[in-house]
Order: sequence, then C-alpha cells, then structure tokens
Amino acid sequence: MARITQVADTAAGPEAAALFTAIKGKIGMVPNLYRVAANQPKVLAAMLGLNETLAGGGLDARTREAIALAVAGANGCDYCASAHSAISAGIKVEPETIKGHLAGRADDPRTATILKLAVTIVATRGKITDANMEAARAAGLSEADIVETVANVVANIFTNYLNHVAETDIDFPVVSAGQAKA
Repeated sequence: MARITQVADTAAGPEAAALFTAIKGKIGMVPNLYRVAANQPKVLAAMLGLNETLAGGGLDARTREAIALAVAGANGCDYCASAHSAISAGIKVEPETIKGHLAGRADDPRTATILKLAVTIVATRGKITDANMEAARAAGLSEADIVETVANVVANIFTNYLNHVAETDIDFPVVSAGQAKA
C-alpha cells in the first residue's frame, strides 16, 4: 500500500484534474506515479513538462526508454522497471532487449555506450571520471548526447526516488528491477 496518497480523479483539485485529463488524452489512463505527484500539481506539471521537452531532444523514444530501464535497474525501482518495460514493449522492443536494458546492457553499440554512461552516472552520483568521459566520446557520443543522457538520468532518478518514498502501487504488469541482474 502506498505511503503517499495516489490522488483519485474525484479528489483532484482543478489543476490536477486538468493534468489528469491531458494525461488520459495521451495515454488513456493516469499511472499511479502521476497520481502521487498530483499531491503537488506543480510537481506533476514539472515532471510532465520535463519529459515532454526531453522527447523533443536528439535521443529517440527507444533510447530514452532504454535509459529509463537502466536507471530503474540501477536504483532498484520496481515501479519504473514495470512501467518502462510496458512502454518499451508498446514501442516494439523485444523482451530480451528490455531485460538487457534493465541490466544496463544493449546490443547496439551506441545504446550500449549511452547505458554504460547512464549507469555510471547513477553509481557515481554524477561524479564520473575523465576516463568515463573519454570512453563516451571515443565511442561517438557528442557533448549534446552526453548532456541529454544526464538529463534523462536525472528525470528518471526523480521518478525512482518518488516511487521509493511513496511506495507507489504498481499499475503495470510487474517487473522486478533486480531480475535482469540475475
């Protein structure tokens, strides 16, 4: 059971209700993570705005979802592992690829480089080494790619931590963040 209220449609104030309507219009439902964030509608609006802005960046949806899975795996967030596994499946990512992403691995060299950087950022709390930076650049990542990877990592750390604090009820097919490490 969640430790922070997952705001119901009937309990949502005007600002949260408007955001819920927009979310339902895009994805057909309001995930419990958003219902938790709706306790402070400005936080929900910021979360949605950041994700929408990042969607217009240089990293495609598959890469952003791969980062979300790798960060969920690194932070042990079952809610995000479940949600982003479902989203990845919805954009036709193969189940074995999803498991790999959750463990911070990818077959595609560019994605593998991005996930290695993302997991290193999580593990070091952003204090990566010069060697980490040189490896990312040597593998072909531009400074824009690196900055955008950091932004996606941070956006996902926020949702991971909010889910940890709230113990958000998982409303997707359940995936354990730890299963990919086995």
